[in-house]
Amino acid sequence: MGEKLGFIGLGKMGTPLTRNLIADSHKVSGFDIDTARMDQLTEAGGTPCANAKEVAEHSDMVFTMLLKPEHIEMNTIGPEGIATAGKEGLILIEMSTMNPTWSAELAGKLEARGVEMVDAPVSGTVPHVESRTLAYMVGGKKEIFERIKPIIEPLAKSVLHTGPNGTGCSMKLVTNLIVNAGVALLTEGLLLGERSGLSHDTIMSCLRSGAAAGVLLDLKGEKILARDYTPHGALSIYVKDLGLCVDLAREKGFDASMAAAGLEMFRRAHEAGWSEDDCSRVVDVYEGKDR
Repeated sequence: MGEKLGFIGLGKMGTPLTRNLIADSHKVSGFDIDTARMDQLTEAGGTPCANAKEVAEHSDMVFTMLLKPEHIEMNTIGPEGIATAGKEGLILIEMSTMNPTWSAELAGKLEARGVEMVDAPVSGTVPHVESRTLAYMVGGKKEIFERIKPIIEPLAKSVLHTGPNGTGCSMKLVTNLIVNAGVALLTEGLLLGERSGLSHDTIMSCLRSGAAAGVLLDLKGEKILARDYTPHGALSIYVKDLGLCVDLAREKGFDASMAAAGLEMFRRAHEAGWSEDDCSRVVDVYEGKDR
């Protein structure tokens, strides 16, 4: 028999995640300000709710996957947030990518109101949700991690405990610094190959055979070369997350210059109006098409 689960934030990642949870025989209640997404939840077999408080009233564990800190605060400790439900033993699985210090402070505020929280961001995009190959990085009490692990393991290829509250977000930002700045670096290399007269097949075959082979090349190389901007993850998320990486590095006393350089390229793409395109759109910035 499944668990009573809630999900707040039914976006590009949240909607397929709820479908997977429903397919795993869990009873899922959800909330999103977008009524079309709520309709999709109903069609998938979930229960739409009027607000976050109502989600918590129907759930033993609640997932949140939201874009901004103020959205998370409103749906957790706000007037109609999950903490106002007074649900004994409620667990929050907070999947958003946020500043680690802020996340740990939120966990403390929720604990004072009877809600246990883990920060559990994931590495992966929509195809990884659909194939159940996400990588979960979970910060929080070990006993809470063990409680939620059976729920999220079927959604993922790995579920790792990173330490106390905030460390899941720290590890996600480490991952995103490498991946997101890496996309910018990969784009530079591919464009250099193109401008040098090499065919796309030659570039990809040689890179896959050498030291540059890897997941990032396989995931984004062909999309960049083909100028395929169909979004797997919106470019706007790269701007947000690299900004968090640069800020965290500054907090920790060093200058993340590679992340800052990548951030500038993605920010230019964002300002050109390409926010909802795939991150591969950054190639147009390198080619000066944002000017």
